[in-house]
Amino acid sequence: MTAPMTEGADPAVVGPYLADALGEPAWKDVTVTLIAGGKSNLTYRLDSPAGSLVLRRPPLGQILPTAHDMGREYRVMTGLRDTDVPVPVTRHFCEDTQVLGQPFYVMERVEGHIVTTAFPAGYAESTEDKATISHGLVDVLARLHAVDYGAVGLGEFGRPDGYMARQVSRWSKQWDATRIEDMDFVDVLAKDLSDQLPATQRNTVVHGDYRLDNTMLHPTEVGRINAVLDWEMSTLGDPLADLGILLVYWLQTDDSGVRTGGSVVSAVTAQPGFLTRQQVADAYAAKTGLGIDELPWYLAFGFFKLAVVCAGIVMRAKLGAMVGEGFDGFETRIPPLIELGRATLADQKLY
Repeated sequence: MTAPMTEGADPAVVGPYLADALGEPAWKDVTVTLIAGGKSNLTYRLDSPAGSLVLRRPPLGQILPTAHDMGREYRVMTGLRDTDVPVPVTRHFCEDTQVLGQPFYVMERVEGHIVTTAFPAGYAESTEDKATISHGLVDVLARLHAVDYGAVGLGEFGRPDGYMARQVSRWSKQWDATRIEDMDFVDVLAKDLSDQLPATQRNTVVHGDYRLDNTMLHPTEVGRINAVLDWEMSTLGDPLADLGILLVYWLQTDDSGVRTGGSVVSAVTAQPGFLTRQQVADAYAAKTGLGIDELPWYLAFGFFKLAVVCAGIVMRAKLGAMVGEGFDGFETRIPPLIELGRATLADQKLY
C-alpha cells in the first residue's frame, strides 16, 4: 500500500540530487511516494524515466543516538550482495545532511510481497504453503549466520565480543531516553536479563529485527525470499538474538491472552500450517548446529527490546517525527511484552 506523501523526500530536491549522483539526467523528473507501514525509518518509492528505486531515511525531527543508522544499512547490504543472502542491490549513499536533513540511501526495487496483515489473494493458500514459508525464513536466517563476514568486508562491522551485554545496556539506555511514567517494571526485566547473561556460542552477522514482514517474498514461488529488508539494527554478534526476536514476533495457532496482547505486527504466522515456535527453533538448530537450551533468555531479551522500541514509537509519534498512519496503541503493548519477558525467564519456556 502506498500513500501520496513526499514529506522528508522532496522530489524537487531528490530528483536533481540523484541525477547528479547517479549520472542519469532522467532522474531530475522524479515522483516520490511514501511506502506506508514503517514504524521507524521512512521508505519511499522513486519513479522516473530512468526507472524505479527505493529511498530510505531516518524519521523526521529528533532521533535517538545510534538509532536509524543509514550508513549501517547500506554497508551491510553492500557487503552481502554477492552472498546467498538475498538483499536489494544498493546504488548510492548520501551522508550530506544538507540534502534531506539526515543521511539516506537508495537501492534497487525488488518485486514481491511484503506480508503485513494477510497474504495476497491466491497466494500461499494451503497449509503446506505456510510450512514452506516457515522453512524458507529459517533457511535464510541460517544462511545469514553462515556468512564469513570477514571475507565480505564486514570484519569491522561491529564488536562481537560482549555483544549481548552491550545490547542489554544499550536498550536500557534507550528506555531511559523514552521512559513512560509508571512503567518501572521495564527496569526489573532489564536487571534480570543483565544478571542472567548466557555465554555466546558463535559470532555472526546479525540482522537485529528479523521477521516475516521485514522480508520480500517471491511473487509466485512460495517459500522463496527475494530480499531481507530493514537492516538498521544489524551488526556482528550472537546469532541467537535474531532467532529470539523472530520468535517474539511469531504467533502460533494456540496463542491467546497476554501472548496476543503483546503482538505489534501481523499475526499471519498464527494461521494453520505455520510451524510452531518450538519447530522453528528446532529447524534452526538443525541447520546451524547451535544449541538452543538457553533460547528462552534470548526470547526474553527480544520482548524487552520490542517494549523499548514501542516506547520509542510513542515518543516519535508525540513529537510528530513520523509520517503516515498506524502509530496508535503502542503504549498499551509494553506491559504485556514485559510480562512475557519475565515469564519466559522464570519458566524457561518459549512463550
